[in-house]
Amino acid sequence: MRIVIKVGTSTLAHTTGHINIRRVEQLCKVLSDLKNAGNEVVLVSSGAIGMGMGKLSLRQRPQDMPTKQAAAAVGQCELMYTYDKLFSEYNHTVAQILLTGSDIQHEDRRTNFENTLFRLLELEALPIINENDSVATEQISIGDNDTLSAIVAVSARADLLVLLSDIDGLYSADPHKDPQAQLIPCVEELTEEIYALAGGSGSNLGTGGMATKLHAAQIATDAGIDMIIANGEDPQILYPIAEGQAVGTRFMGRKN
Repeated sequence: MRIVIKVGTSTLAHTTGHINIRRVEQLCKVLSDLKNAGNEVVLVSSGAIGMGMGKLSLRQRPQDMPTKQAAAAVGQCELMYTYDKLFSEYNHTVAQILLTGSDIQHEDRRTNFENTLFRLLELEALPIINENDSVATEQISIGDNDTLSAIVAVSARADLLVLLSDIDGLYSADPHKDPQAQLIPCVEELTEEIYALAGGSGSNLGTGGMATKLHAAQIATDAGIDMIIANGEDPQILYPIAEGQAVGTRFMGRKN
């Protein structure tokens, strides 16, 4: 199975912005095991700006573009160093791909990206993809890694897209405010009622929220790809997901 897995900043980092070492180590161990079992894995990783904040001792997420880009430039080094070190312990080779909106929108550049991605998978490398935040502007920005992960899943012709977040899935109401909120295990169709369930933005370290995840679900399911939102607090949740068990909220891809 070819799986695209997206991890958000809230999964990778503490609220201080510094890396959550134990969780990232667990994530790399589980992903390595999934590859050892014969799966092809593509990781879409947030965290560059958040980690850059920690390295630069910034207390709040930058609001101006130059500081965001500076934080991303510092944090991306930290992120890839960490992944390379941890995956090497399990004899897996990682590859970094940084994308902007132009790379996706321009036909030739998107083809080049897809060719590189497929060749990396053939070589049994583990592609790690992020938006190129250090050069992206509002004009060429994809905007969030939920959307990016869906675009990557379509480009990779993935069997499954998994978004690991700080929430168990899509709820019938905001679970932080309504104790009666129920987890919705399966969404067959993205209706207006489903979109109405999306709340505000995500954590103060990241850029996503439920709205961006539903947008990602629309992209993935339109291409016939199932998508799952699950809590990334314990990366071992990926084992039952890979086995096809009911975890989080599954959005069913449209089958032609």
